[in-house]
This record gives sequence, structure tokens and C-alpha cells, in this order.
Amino acid sequence: MAGRTDCEERAVAYDFDVLVVGGGIVGLATAYALTRARPGLRLAVLEKEPGFAAHQTGRNSGVIHSGVYYRPGSYKARFAVAGAAELVEFCREHGIPYEVTGKLIVATDPAELPRLAALAERGRANGIPVTELDRAGIARYEPEVAGLAGLHVGTTGICDFPAVATTYARLAREAGAELRTGIELWAVARRADGVTVQTSTGELRCRVLVNCAGLHSDRIARLAGDDPGVRIVPFRGEYYELTKERRDLVRGLVYPVPDPAFPFLGVHLTRGIHGDVHVGPNAVPALAREGYDWRTVRPRDLAGTLAFPGTWRIVRRHWRYEVGELHRSLSKRAFTLAVRRLLPAVTADDLVPAAAGVRAQAVARDGSLLDDFAFAGFDPDDPRSPRRLVHVLNAPSPAATASLPIGREVARRALAALEAGG
Repeated sequence: MAGRTDCEERAVAYDFDVLVVGGGIVGLATAYALTRARPGLRLAVLEKEPGFAAHQTGRNSGVIHSGVYYRPGSYKARFAVAGAAELVEFCREHGIPYEVTGKLIVATDPAELPRLAALAERGRANGIPVTELDRAGIARYEPEVAGLAGLHVGTTGICDFPAVATTYARLAREAGAELRTGIELWAVARRADGVTVQTSTGELRCRVLVNCAGLHSDRIARLAGDDPGVRIVPFRGEYYELTKERRDLVRGLVYPVPDPAFPFLGVHLTRGIHGDVHVGPNAVPALAREGYDWRTVRPRDLAGTLAFPGTWRIVRRHWRYEVGELHRSLSKRAFTLAVRRLLPAVTADDLVPAAAGVRAQAVARDGSLLDDFAFAGFDPDDPRSPRRLVHVLNAPSPAATASLPIGREVARRALAALEAGG
């Protein structure tokens, strides 16, 4: 009997060339990028939920971020600026609802004015058109918004991110990728010639494993034998929305001047693509990685967060900030007062609860919150890096905006790992 060909041997050895874990917008963008870069690649995406985009992707305010906040030259700055323009074109091409609305960043206190000016310079350094406004300029865009000065950022927009994610999934599937839902990853075994994973439905073998697991990305890295050096510490963002009768208070998107020491943007006003107006979020510690309310407590998640040294260093560094966030979480009156700094006409009766989200924030052992997208595992620019695995360890906002360039970057690393692994 004739011996097997190389292709036949490979088909026996592996179920897939690349296996992507995580069916949020980053995992699906990666699958889409892989199918475009390497037609015929044997590719699968595993998602533990019954459907895609169940967590961060499906629970955000739908903003296409301009990139104005991020350090020039960082992944966030480069990928958000490029990604915003690409995403608008992608939505236009595929009939996904979107609108380029622009947004206001508003200073309500004299102490915020230097930070607002620095933000204008950062925006220009990132190639983003910004216009500085006085009180009258703010009123032309948002008559009900109070502020001493503001910035108008013209490239910000809104879209339907779950629709974007499902379009990535459809295009990847049409190109031959297998997309499997309801499958949880239990174990990862690295071999010299590939990776074997145990899942809730059985064993799978691949040449390269890509970890896009979001809220669980650090756990997947540890299952694979890699020390990510960070821990995902979940922060819940709680939203209200304006009642239908009061939506006319806000025309577009309005943000406060962010605190540079904390990577959250503060309570802001967002008119969504379907006409609803979200108000929020705050940022409070979640008692589970998927803890969308105070009632959801997962002892394993909570124990892991509390055992991590970085958690306590965050507490010591930011406890005053967090006390305020907790107060606004537990008191609607306090939340309303925070909103009224921007929107004086709003009352507690104008606000109704909306769905919360959880930010997958990577924290280092020293308590610093990673302020850029972070990748680990195989690095094509470092021949000493471990083969067979690629990890996306930090991809909170603006990852949805930046999903197309992030997907290409992860695909580049995965394909290079495929070549390096043989």
C-alpha cells in the first residue's frame, strides 16, 4: 500500500490549523482576518455561550471611538484611528446601521481646563480633527449641556456592534471557517507539534491556538502553561437611559474630561443607533467575571481577584475614586447628581435602569491598569517567544472600534506561529 501524502498525514494529525477561543468581536474579527489572509486555512472558533457577542461586545454603548484619548503611537491610538474609519466603511458596505455623529468633551470645572487643552493636543498628535469650543460653541451642538469649555471631535460615531460581530462571523463561515457555540474550553496541552484542547464536547487538535477569551483570557493563558503577568479584574459599568419623553435633552454624544489616572471615561451621554440615550457607566468592582449585578457572585472569581496582589494595590491607589463610584452605584440620587454636572435639566425620574456591562481590565501585579492593548505568546519579531499560542490579554474599549486592525494583528501573529511551528 502506498504511503500517505504529507497532506494526508497533516489531516490525521490536526483537526484545525488555527483554533480561536472566544466569539466576541475580537475573536470573530480575527477569524475574518485569517480567512482573508489565508484562503483554505482550516479554522474554527469556539464560544462557550449559545451565541456570539454575549459579553463585552453586546453590552457596550455602541460608540465608534475616534482615538482622541490614547497615547500617540500606542496600539490603542493607531488601531482606534484606523479602525474607526475602516469600521464606518465596513458598516456602509454591509448595510449595518451606523452614523458619524461627532461628540463633545466638556469641562465643567476650572480644574479640568488644562486637561481639556492637553486632550486637544493629544487628539491632533493622533491625526484627529478637534475643534475647541467656548460656552456658546457647546450650546450650538447641545443646548441642554452645561460646560465652561469643550472639544468637538468630528470622527466619533455610533453603530450596532453585535451586528458587526455577526457579520464578521458570517463572512468567516462563508470562507470556510467552522464556528461552534456552546463549547467550553477545559484544558490545554502543548506538544512540540501542536496543541490539544479538552472541551465540554471532546478533544480537538490544532497547530496554533489563539486566545481571544476576553474576561477569561488570563485563565486560558494559564491553562496553556503561560504566565500572563496580569490578571483580569472585572469592573462593572452600570447604565441608565433617558425615558422616551426626555430623550430630546441630548442630541448626540457628550463626555466629561477623563481622569488621566484612571482608564474609564466617566459618566457620559450617548444617543444610540436606535434612538435610545444611555447615561453612564460608572465603574464598580464586579463580584464575578460575568457579574452584571450585585446579586451575581462567583466564589471562584472573587477569590481569584482578592488573592491577586494587584487588586489591593488598586484599592490603595484609587480608593477615593472607587468610594464615589460605589456611592453612585448604590444611590440613584448620587448618580443623578453626577449626570447633572453635564445635563442640569435631568432628574431622577428621567432615568430608568439599562443593561450593565463588565470591562475585562487587565491589571499588573504592581496594581497598574494596562492602558494599551496587550498581546502575548508567539511574537514574530522575537524568535525566542513560545510557539503555538497567541494570547490577547487586554482588549477593552476601544477594542470594538479597533476590531478590524486588531483582528489583522492577531491573524499576523497566528500565521507567523503557523509557519514557525512547521
